[in-house]
Amino acid sequence: MKKVVVSGSFDDLGSPGVRFLEEAGRLGEVTVLLWSDETLRVQTGKPPAFSQAERAYLVQAMRYVSDVVIVDEPLRQAHTLLQELGFQPDLWVVDQAGDDARKKAYCQMHGLEYRVIGADQLKGFPGLAYPAGSQPAPRRKVIVTGCYDWFHSGHVRFFEEVSVLGDLYVVVGSDPNVMLLKGEGHPLFPQDERRYMVQSIRYVCQALISSGQGWMDAEPEIALVRPDMYAVNEDGDKPEKRRFCLEHGIEYVVLKRTPKEGLPRRQSSDLRGF
Repeated sequence: MKKVVVSGSFDDLGSPGVRFLEEAGRLGEVTVLLWSDETLRVQTGKPPAFSQAERAYLVQAMRYVSDVVIVDEPLRQAHTLLQELGFQPDLWVVDQAGDDARKKAYCQMHGLEYRVIGADQLKGFPGLAYPAGSQPAPRRKVIVTGCYDWFHSGHVRFFEEVSVLGDLYVVVGSDPNVMLLKGEGHPLFPQDERRYMVQSIRYVCQALISSGQGWMDAEPEIALVRPDMYAVNEDGDKPEKRRFCLEHGIEYVVLKRTPKEGLPRRQSSDLRGF
């Protein structure tokens, strides 16, 4: 498989950045040269919205990324890091905004392919294909549910913890049900985009969109997946969920909302308009 390198800040990583990583991943194994906090300050003249540690955690959690390397120098010299690392990629991939004559010249000089991913290639939110025979042996199935409107490191940490308990299936609240439960102005992002962000995390086996209503909007999907366990965090613990699991013989597990070590506690409501 070809070795692909991409670079950037990936600050406030949203669906455009994830779509770019996915398209880069179609070309080979992706190594991300991630700007350090200081590099980002040099390039933008302002501090990052999210720290280097949090950005690295999010990027590394993407199923399309093989490795993350921190760039501790200004981007105008970042390409020299490849030589220092002794890492020789086959392709350097950029989006249209990142198209850079210096990168292109470096690639030409060192025999690397230089590839620009156009905006047209980044449209939409494709589903994840599961080729026959690619799935591992069945484990216990664990289901979680939620809105996942402003996706953040807290969601990733929750998925990481739950995935230890079994194969993780995530049911993302539909647009009508999120509005029903949270009111006007919700959700900020449409259901297909929210499902896409969830599905992009390596700890998730499959992401679905709920087709029911209320706190148990995922009931039809639960019937489809037939999980052994329903996991929630403290905020998502609801009597309706407990009662449903008791009636259907599903183990109900409540996890504490604990951030990844060294990272801040995140909640989507705090990040609206961040």
